[in-house]
Amino acid sequence: MTSTTVHLPAAVPLRQDATIIGLVGLAHASSHFAHLLLPLMFPVFMTEFGLSYSQLGLLMSVFFVVSGLGQASAGFAVDRLGARPLLFAALGIFVLACVLASRVSGYESLLWVAALAGLGNATFHPVDFTILNQRVSGPRLGHAFSVHGLTGNLGWAAAPVFLVGLSSLTDWRSAYLAAAALYGVILLALLLQRDKLSTQVVARSSDVPVEHDLAFMKLPVVWWCFGFFLLSTMTLAVVQSFSVSILKAMHGVSFEAATLTLTAYMLCGALGMLVGGLIAARTRNSERVVARAMGVAALLLALCGTGLFGAVGTMVVLAGTGFAVGIGGPSRDMMIRQATPKGATGRVYGLVYSGLDVGFAISPLLFGLFMDRGWYGATLFGAALVLLLSVGAALAVEQRVGRGSAAIG
Repeated sequence: MTSTTVHLPAAVPLRQDATIIGLVGLAHASSHFAHLLLPLMFPVFMTEFGLSYSQLGLLMSVFFVVSGLGQASAGFAVDRLGARPLLFAALGIFVLACVLASRVSGYESLLWVAALAGLGNATFHPVDFTILNQRVSGPRLGHAFSVHGLTGNLGWAAAPVFLVGLSSLTDWRSAYLAAAALYGVILLALLLQRDKLSTQVVARSSDVPVEHDLAFMKLPVVWWCFGFFLLSTMTLAVVQSFSVSILKAMHGVSFEAATLTLTAYMLCGALGMLVGGLIAARTRNSERVVARAMGVAALLLALCGTGLFGAVGTMVVLAGTGFAVGIGGPSRDMMIRQATPKGATGRVYGLVYSGLDVGFAISPLLFGLFMDRGWYGATLFGAALVLLLSVGAALAVEQRVGRGSAAIG
């Protein structure tokens, strides 16, 4: 079978680790930037093409379904081919998706753009974590995972400034062409530093049965990790999709103030990841850190659902929820690493992180029913309950890793 283990020297220069972490972080930011390529232009598409909210929602379902299926499959390709070729291919796909988006003429072509962008997004988590786990020294992995999560949030934050800002200065089609150029520049930058992104694979023996490559799927710990990502992402999707509407409906908050609260949630999440990186680097029980962080976040989210704090208090507490979730981010990635069998890094990360795509795909559909009925507080309670269930999944991972169930014989 393939192997993705590299024996690093005892002392790795900080500059070398920092360069690799920065390059992978840049790639991760470009992935999160792509999440918002279509949603930011929804109002434009409604005007240009006469689309309904359900049609627009289907675009994102297509994006995340393709991304989820592709991500689970990409892990196998990463373990067979190495991470670097798939990273370059993904960025090339983003360039093509942005060019096509600048030329769309109706809903059908938008569906193709959504599918293409989802395909590009599919490879990033197995690629990123394979590179980080192979090329970054062990003592700095907690910091690496912290920066990785931070850059993802920054990618989300940069997309509105870039796309909406350029579309207001020129037009939305030109904004997409500029995004294609941006992805081209990122691809060029990574190509110039390609030696820092190489990963090693071991040639597959012809007498090794194919089913052995799938042996990791028999491990319960892998599916508990998948469940954790699905559940925790469902909560994130509620915040991203509905928090602005909930704040306006429950407290009469202006659109600008509600949007600022969502931005504060993301920035607090980024700050939490920086703190969480320090914790992850000093803590062995990653699962417990994750469980405590998500438990606190679930409590804060439920308190927001009560409406007891009023407008300002609810906005502050909601932003604080992002900080709690962010603290758990680096330890979450360490948790997956500890549950990953040798030689299966790409496959495990691909399958586990596809839970993220599944959560993003189904959460708006489920909690959208709550919103349609005016159950705004119940939507936050539901999101808190789902996040609390993810705590149970994290603790289940701890039990199974502790028993050594992540080893493939």
